[in-house]
Amino acid sequence: MATNFLMHEKIWFDKFKYDDAERRFYEQMNGPVTAGSRQENGASVILRDIARARENIQKSLAGSSGPGASSGPGGDHSDLIVRIASLEVENQNLRGVVQDLQQAISKLEVRLSTLEKSSPTHRATAPQTQHVSPMRQVEPPAKKGATPAEDDEDNDIDLFGSDEEEEDKEAARLREERLRQYAEKKAKKPTLVAKSSILLDVKPWDDETDMAQLETCVRSIQLDGLVWGASKLVPVGYGIRKLQIQCVVEDDKVGTDLLEEEITKFEEHVQSVDIAAFNKI
Repeated sequence: MATNFLMHEKIWFDKFKYDDAERRFYEQMNGPVTAGSRQENGASVILRDIARARENIQKSLAGSSGPGASSGPGGDHSDLIVRIASLEVENQNLRGVVQDLQQAISKLEVRLSTLEKSSPTHRATAPQTQHVSPMRQVEPPAKKGATPAEDDEDNDIDLFGSDEEEEDKEAARLREERLRQYAEKKAKKPTLVAKSSILLDVKPWDDETDMAQLETCVRSIQLDGLVWGASKLVPVGYGIRKLQIQCVVEDDKVGTDLLEEEITKFEEHVQSVDIAAFNKI
């Protein structure tokens, strides 16, 4: 299949042989070739190749316009032609855009030059430098001796002394008054008391312990910052029940260690005390 396809293609495989023969023919006709003429011959060869390529493209274009151009190799040439045409159109559009931009830039330059010429504020003026002479040390004027009468007048006039003393006393009084008001306001402000809610498990020795008496003993504990809450009996096993009691304490006054110590003092009824839950309020 590949050989059949190449048979229909017009490819010049041995073109370099003909180029060499053509070059030798022109060298014999024109004599020895210098370096400059060689460059010119090379350029002419490139131009001839370009011309031949154009001719081949034109021939392929002319052949593709006939019947059966859409199929086979002619279809590829038609796609190439369409792409070349689209590129040419795009190139023309880009040239138009570039020309429009150049015209707009030229107009802006003209306007800018006219504005610069019309407005004198845009002209740059070099700052004028002033010659500064070296500083001379100026001697203070000699003080004239004051007469006794002028001294007496200066001593009699006191413009600021008494006023400053009165202002200092008034400022001190105002400062003390404000400090006193702030201290009273701070003393009246209620302080936030940190409290906690504790759930205690009080376990008896056996099932014969009087749980009502045990609860009475626990509630008999009265401390500053301690408030007892609800209670209930929870079965443990083998007929034994434990007392579960709620209380609210102030953290700064009552601690868990103090509660356990006070409850365990009732040794006849209480075996142990555990903290079932502890929450901050």
